[in-house]
Amino acid sequence: METILISVDNSMDNEKIYKQAVDILKNGGVVSFPTETVYGLGAVATDEAAVRKIFEAKGRPSDNPLIVHIGNAEEVEKFASGITDDAKKLMEAFWPGPLTLVFDMKPGLIAPSVTPGVETVGIRMPDHPVALRLLRTLGDPLAAPSANRSGKPSPTEASHVLDDLDGRIPMILDGGRTGVGVESTVLDMTTVPPTILRPGNTTREMIEEVIGPVQIESSSSIERAPRSPGMKYTHYAPEAPLFVIHPDSRKIEGAIQTLQSEGKQVAVVGPDEMKTEVADWYFSIGSLHDHEAMASNLYRALRQCDMTKADVILAVETDLSGVGVAVMNRLTKAADGKQYND
Repeated sequence: METILISVDNSMDNEKIYKQAVDILKNGGVVSFPTETVYGLGAVATDEAAVRKIFEAKGRPSDNPLIVHIGNAEEVEKFASGITDDAKKLMEAFWPGPLTLVFDMKPGLIAPSVTPGVETVGIRMPDHPVALRLLRTLGDPLAAPSANRSGKPSPTEASHVLDDLDGRIPMILDGGRTGVGVESTVLDMTTVPPTILRPGNTTREMIEEVIGPVQIESSSSIERAPRSPGMKYTHYAPEAPLFVIHPDSRKIEGAIQTLQSEGKQVAVVGPDEMKTEVADWYFSIGSLHDHEAMASNLYRALRQCDMTKADVILAVETDLSGVGVAVMNRLTKAADGKQYND
């Protein structure tokens, strides 16, 4: 299969490009497109055969659910039930945007592979002009996980998608680098109080300002059928083993020197303030307390590590305030829970 990468310039009409993408989707194919979080790989969410192509292209486990993307908030009532007043408040406050809401699913509409083993569905309305125009031109919802090979760092640029999925999908819409950089917050509205299943750019504090207290899913909770992506499997991982390390410059340099004495080359992903020449490679992801910048740059840095000959990657911890929770969630998943302790 030839993969076509087409740049979508928002200052131009692009009608032919969107028609080409819609034709692929209407005929049961998949298309990669940018959202404000990461690049997604979309298929019509009501078409089971099309949805299966997402899993095939990504090598994604079949029990890992997909998020349904819609182009207009009114569409949520077509596919979900139990839409509470709190849910409506959240949609008004944060849609379009990086917040996925999990509802009870209306039966017989969404393809079974989108929500394997559960009777709930996660829905969001992305805040990106390319994603919204594609969805509104299509007129159907898109099931869309991140457009990468399963387990690898999510793509924040079209070139990342091409690196992972060239020859596996027919089209990539290049809308430039994404802004948020980590996947949407997933909030389960079927529990009381609502439960954050995956942290993201829409923080707990922001949500609680609108609807009051919410809870966070325990990291020790094990479910056979996860209600959200990112709950069950190792995700976001670069090729070399990754360890999370405490933000202490002396400890970081000591760890690097210890690893180098063992004949290993070391890449470090961390804040601007802790950049060190001792590392074989150092990838800055923003200021120590600028969690938004860290989130935006994280996956790009992890992919840059894959372009080196690093034997080990050290990723510097950040604090758990605001979007820092999402950054640490992704790093912990990428490290499969491994901490560097010399």
